[in-house]
Amino acid sequence: MQKFAVFVSGNGSNLQAIIDAVKAGEIKAELALVFSNRRKALGLKRAEEAGIKTLFLDRKHYGTPQSYDRDIVIHLKKEGIDFIVLAGYMKLLSAWFVKQYPNQIINVHPSLLPSFKGMNGIKDAFTYGVKQTGVTIHFVSAKMDQGPIIIQEAFKVTEKETLESLAEHIHKVEHKIFPKAIALFVDGRLKVKGRKVEILK
Repeated sequence: MQKFAVFVSGNGSNLQAIIDAVKAGEIKAELALVFSNRRKALGLKRAEEAGIKTLFLDRKHYGTPQSYDRDIVIHLKKEGIDFIVLAGYMKLLSAWFVKQYPNQIINVHPSLLPSFKGMNGIKDAFTYGVKQTGVTIHFVSAKMDQGPIIIQEAFKVTEKETLESLAEHIHKVEHKIFPKAIALFVDGRLKVKGRKVEILK
């Protein structure tokens, strides 16, 4: 059985959806580690309550970003991690890190990429006045929010929508399609060809 790690920086609601999907047998892999770059991330507490091993490493204790990344990878290799899931991880992975896990790092983004990249995807889309937005699940590449897209789900933005209600809608979609994308990966049903991802039957 494959082992995977989830990286979180905050609340960990997507992590909870993933934990639930693993428990339900929808993701046939072992969630072996939850890592965070923030000591007080609620995601770490969620993992502990679920009996999952956790790891926190403080960037301040490392001289360079490279030494920090290398230490994370050492821990991942020690745990036998096969792939990584970024669930609200608010730190950009280095090109070196991504090379250690090519097309084996999956991220969720709260907009329809390539529109509204970056940390404020929901707010940026709302402020722009889009009539439609959604969620993207993609592989991670060396450049921010530019990896091959696995799944996208779109929905209409009504005139009554507030930033808060839009965020809530986005999170519901994330919790639904993120575990599905991970399951497709685990089942060997994703084939990457350049920028495109084919979903095999």
